Amino acid sequence: MLKLTYTETSFYLECIAQSLEEWVQARVLLSLRVGQYLCVKPSRASFLLPVDLPGVERLKVLACRDDREFMVLDTCDTDYMEVTLQGSWLSDSFEDADGLFVTAMSDRTEFFLHKLWLEAQACASCL
Repeated sequence: MLKLTYTETSFYLECIAQSLEEWVQARVLLSLRVGQYLCVKPSRASFLLPVDLPGVERLKVLACRDDREFMVLDTCDTDYMEVTLQGSWLSDSFEDADGLFVTAMSDRTEFFLHKLWLEAQACASCL
């Protein structure tokens, strides 16, 4: 599964070996045990990837072939493409902008998308 952690200023993408159902169940149990409110709702999350990143064309093939109901790729401009994922949003309230987004796709697509995101972060930090 993929987990996107959103904060006020950024987000972090993780690839987790645990199944989506097991992870959400554990998160709900944790919230119950500590008495914390938890909102879980179907949602979408988007982020940008540079179009000149090696592997973007392969991601397009994977998205069309294996995971088109979970991931949509759109061109934003000459430099970036938008990756939109279908999944679930978890936060402390319905209106909260800080929270977690989780989704599950084929393992191959998850690992490859995570690899591309890490490469994009490395390129951005070099600038």
